[in-house]
Amino acid sequence: QVQLVESGGGLVQAGDSLRLSCAASGRTFSSYTMGWFRQAPGKEREFVATINWSGRTSYYADSVKGRFTVSRDNAKNAVFLQMNSLKPEDTAVYYCAAGSRLTVTTAATDYPYWGQGTQVTVSS
Repeated sequence: QVQLVESGGGLVQAGDSLRLSCAASGRTFSSYTMGWFRQAPGKEREFVATINWSGRTSYYADSVKGRFTVSRDNAKNAVFLQMNSLKPEDTAVYYCAAGSRLTVTTAATDYPYWGQGTQVTVSS
């Protein structure tokens, strides 16, 4: 089992950058595929990015491809989401999630462990 705590959210202007962090507890963090999801007010939770256990494979939603970068540091039990060129439509609560799939996956149902979320607000 793993517990996840996100941080790094905030209020920024369009075009700015933010780096989200997700700290994980548990000795088996390096075995998990990690994902980032987001949920805007009145909308369903959507996939943002995922990275496999080794960090060698990642995958992004089309809406963030080229602007966001997911990475992980298994020695520090952490996963990160670097968000550049932020847009107002990126405004949402961002969640990190952990799953035991051996490959990257975009399905929220493949991630049984979730953090509490961190708010990102991008003003125009």
